[in-house]
Amino acid sequence: MQDGATRYATAVGASDVADGWREHRTGGGLALDVQSGEVACADLSMPHSPRLHEGRLYVLNSGTGEFGWVDQAAGRFEPIAFCPGYLRGLAFLGGHAVVGLSLPRDNRTFTGLPLDAALAARGAEARCAVMFIDLATGDAVHWIRFDGVVKELYDVAVLPGVTRPAAIGFLGEEINRFVTIGDPPG
Repeated sequence: MQDGATRYATAVGASDVADGWREHRTGGGLALDVQSGEVACADLSMPHSPRLHEGRLYVLNSGTGEFGWVDQAAGRFEPIAFCPGYLRGLAFLGGHAVVGLSLPRDNRTFTGLPLDAALAARGAEARCAVMFIDLATGDAVHWIRFDGVVKELYDVAVLPGVTRPAAIGFLGEEINRFVTIGDPPG
């Protein structure tokens, strides 16, 4: 978004065939300038979460596990950091990027991606987490890992001024104590 209007979007592949994007998962991804209709960057792998921050377009190159920015003059993706997971969700807090990582699903959409080889080369496994990346150095300065039933994150958000955030599920009793709709009874 820019000035309240959609400015950039991503696409897994340029295809007008139903389900045609699947053939382009490993390198057919695009970052698009919605206002001009031009391709800002090509050759991405399942790009996600385009965001403008301080005049720069940042993108998650999800299929490679890379967080980076788009050099629009050159039409090229510039990696900043490798994140060990399938990337979805991007926010900023000061000089840091907040990036969501998911475990890839066990289906053909998420197999055979460059992320698989990048993880193997680093002797690592994918994880579900939130990473805080220093934009100046590319270092992961903090991270929160999720184990158990949480396997995928779809987005992240920064809540300025909130010191004790909580996450609750829909199946437990805690939802009855924490979520109210309308005025409390009595």
